[in-house]
Amino acid sequence: MCGRFTLTRRDGRELAAELGVPDDAFSDYRPRYNIAPMQRHFTVTTEFENRKVVSARWGLVNRWAKDNSRASQCINAKAETVEVRPSFRDAFKKRRCVVPADGFYEWTGPKGARQPLWIHRADGKLILFAGLYEDWFPEKDKPETTFTIITCEPNAVTRPIHNRMPVILEEHAADDWMEPGEADPLSHKRLLIPAADDVLLAQPASPLANSVRNDGPELLVAT
Repeated sequence: MCGRFTLTRRDGRELAAELGVPDDAFSDYRPRYNIAPMQRHFTVTTEFENRKVVSARWGLVNRWAKDNSRASQCINAKAETVEVRPSFRDAFKKRRCVVPADGFYEWTGPKGARQPLWIHRADGKLILFAGLYEDWFPEKDKPETTFTIITCEPNAVTRPIHNRMPVILEEHAADDWMEPGEADPLSHKRLLIPAADDVLLAQPASPLANSVRNDGPELLVAT
């Protein structure tokens, strides 16, 4: 699964340039070292062939939902069943996005002494998670965008740690994935595969990452 991730770029303009969005897309950006379910982040979609940044909350809530009580159960969607699960199938057809990050956490060790590992790209580039988004209405005429991250079978780096990993898209695949006018969405299933074995590195992180209350650069320093 993917239950915690990071986006630690220092400068919002640098981040905008990497994502190919307008310079002012991240006017209120700040680095994040421990993004957790139900917190706000953002997604990237395409509109008229241009990329667009949308503020969103992690934990997909369907448009028809009366409340967000199931959001925490919809932070991830399995690649194998995403097109048939009632919570995700409509978004898979019409509302595909990417979720930018630069790393994610997994844990090893016994329950009382969990060791966090920060998994990131070996080349230092952004990670583009395959995601889905949905708007729901906590108040009339006030939609809130929510998202989920799609997971797949692990690769050689993540297999010793967990039996799932987030789908990580390369740039060209991200554009294909976000294309809203795709006549055959099922063709996108080919993109929902593990990252190549040489893409990621796993390094020990600080136990401070175990608590969602902590969110600073010290989380990436093993102690």
